Amino acid sequence: MKLALIVVGACLLAVLAVLAVWAWAPDRARADLESKYLDDPHDYLEVAGVRLHVRDTGSRNAPAIVLLHGFGSSLQTWDAWAHILAADHRVIRLDLPGAGLSGLDPNGDYSDPRTLQILDALFDRLGVAHATIVGNSLGGRLAWKFAATRPQRVDHLILVSPDGFASPGFEYGKAPEISPSLKLMEYFLPKSLLKMSLAPAYGEPSRLSEPVLDRYYDLLRAPGVREAMLARMHQSLLVDPRPLLACIQAPTLLLWGAKDRMIPITNAADYLHAIPGSRLVSFADLGHVPQEEAPAASLVPVLTFLHDGSG
Repeated sequence: MKLALIVVGACLLAVLAVLAVWAWAPDRARADLESKYLDDPHDYLEVAGVRLHVRDTGSRNAPAIVLLHGFGSSLQTWDAWAHILAADHRVIRLDLPGAGLSGLDPNGDYSDPRTLQILDALFDRLGVAHATIVGNSLGGRLAWKFAATRPQRVDHLILVSPDGFASPGFEYGKAPEISPSLKLMEYFLPKSLLKMSLAPAYGEPSRLSEPVLDRYYDLLRAPGVREAMLARMHQSLLVDPRPLLACIQAPTLLLWGAKDRMIPITNAADYLHAIPGSRLVSFADLGHVPQEEAPAASLVPVLTFLHDGSG
């Protein structure tokens, strides 16, 4: 019996060792990632003490539009939109601090106030007095906070499945708890598990393509990114957003996928009630990232909104 237990224990350890090797996901070399995802070395800018990865396309004389990605994402989420918008806009995209190819905050501060300070400094660095702000998910929360606290800098506001209201696990006035299993993400990140995590962001999970999955997997393994993600999550202290939302002066368009399983479309009613004059366009068969899942269709109401200013 004792020998049998020893054999079983050894087999279990062997299985765990194999699983650990399979799931082990160390950081990738920055040079390798830059060869694939950096268009130009000049896309790196030092802003408020952080080295930001910024793409600035279109005419410098055209109206500016700034695109903010969501949690765990990168500026490439806007690729299709940016290509079309650059025809008559100056399109500015960035990897948020500690995401994609952007550097880490030297102070480890990924709170919303710090990120808004950096965004404000980026406007100054690029000579942009004011712009349209577009944000998805976490980027949506940053976008509406920027519009509420810096109204003179925001011409129009476009929120794509924005974050900000309380939800299960994210309470007002309480930092979210980070489970031990989530902390393991710093060391173990099976690509198959990442795919399972990303698929619910799509109304139709089969639309998550292998190249997009590869991009997420690669950039989540950029040096320090996973640690910064967990820090940002821990530092995201939600407060009731309604007082701030009521301060927004810019014309506001909400875009939401009816099949959003990350932030449900029922939250849209809260934003419509809180933001004066805001309006909603929903997509019956799309999820949390319509700019990735159906870029052409989801951009149509954006172009209309930007053309007439009222949505």
